[in-house]
Amino acid sequence: MARRTCPSAGSRLTIDLDALRENYATVSHRIAPAMCGAVVKANAYGLGALPVVGALRRAGCTRFFTAHLAEALDLAPALDPTCHVFILNGLDPDCEPLCAEHGFLPVLNSLAQVERWRALAIAQRRRLPAALQVDSGMSRLGLSPIEAATLSETSVRDDVDLRLIMTHLACADEPDRSENRGQLERFEGIARRFPGVAASIANSGGVFLTRDFHMDIVRCGIALFGIATSSSQSCVLRSVVRLDARVVQIRLIDAGSGIGYGLDHVARRPMRIATIGIGYADGVPRRFSERGGAWYQNHWLPIVGRISMDSLTLDASNLPDDLLHDGAFVEFIGSAQPIEVIAESADTIPYEILTGFGRRHERLYLENNHMERYGAGAWS
Repeated sequence: MARRTCPSAGSRLTIDLDALRENYATVSHRIAPAMCGAVVKANAYGLGALPVVGALRRAGCTRFFTAHLAEALDLAPALDPTCHVFILNGLDPDCEPLCAEHGFLPVLNSLAQVERWRALAIAQRRRLPAALQVDSGMSRLGLSPIEAATLSETSVRDDVDLRLIMTHLACADEPDRSENRGQLERFEGIARRFPGVAASIANSGGVFLTRDFHMDIVRCGIALFGIATSSSQSCVLRSVVRLDARVVQIRLIDAGSGIGYGLDHVARRPMRIATIGIGYADGVPRRFSERGGAWYQNHWLPIVGRISMDSLTLDASNLPDDLLHDGAFVEFIGSAQPIEVIAESADTIPYEILTGFGRRHERLYLENNHMERYGAGAWS
């Protein structure tokens, strides 16, 4: 892996791999004897696919899920022969040979995908492994129940080694929704048509539903990174992510001064403001403007004015004069302000915050009392 360095970055993203592995153990214990697979699409939710997969592999995880073939190919340095990588969106036409060459398992979502994969198996004179997704009620990806039933009556398994049949819950983070039970019952009926094939319905939210949702494999994503779904509030998950950003400049402004683009915020009194080297290009939502803020040594510093691409401004007027200085780090995500708080303030969800982290953060990976430091862009 090429490692790039940066002498200075405006922000620092810390990923606690020990906490990640502990969350994996917590989920695995809860769902046993079902197996816990890890969803590591979108660069492991923005945290760096290679170090995250490496840590999960050391924790015992052998089943990984990406969205695209390109993501699976990027994981190669962190994999070993015991690993199985499933490609959730299936394959684009003509990508089948490359997928088979690397031993990945496409999740076949349509009859066309099934036929292309089967044709390759026949051409190569070997059974090729794959998963099959059926739509149990979300109306997104997968074969319809009728298509799945029809497929089950064919000889497709002579050519395709089905390792998994799966579906996706639409409302898993709302445990009282009747649709969860409805999807489970429909999926069970479909899965029975494929005897001997492992089954999977549960995502992170499904981990915390009743045991009949766990089946053979649970596909866990956001929960591994310490983000609780509404159905998992009673489960102790450790925070994995911390985001700090540097103070670029501190200055005094007069009453009546406008702050930021559009001069939306006008100082009602003399203010001491701190400009921070982080913006929406780094994953701080623009909607967080005037709603959120950062923490410094137990002091709350509200955002004033609009968030820019590369910077934002905090009101530091209530801090002692000598407490904050240029180059100091303020906390945006951490023990004082979890990701869920930022997401709620910005009218979005934690998924969008995580996957929105840009290239420019310096990244620190902590594991077994050891820290690996990577410069900006190293894990983009």
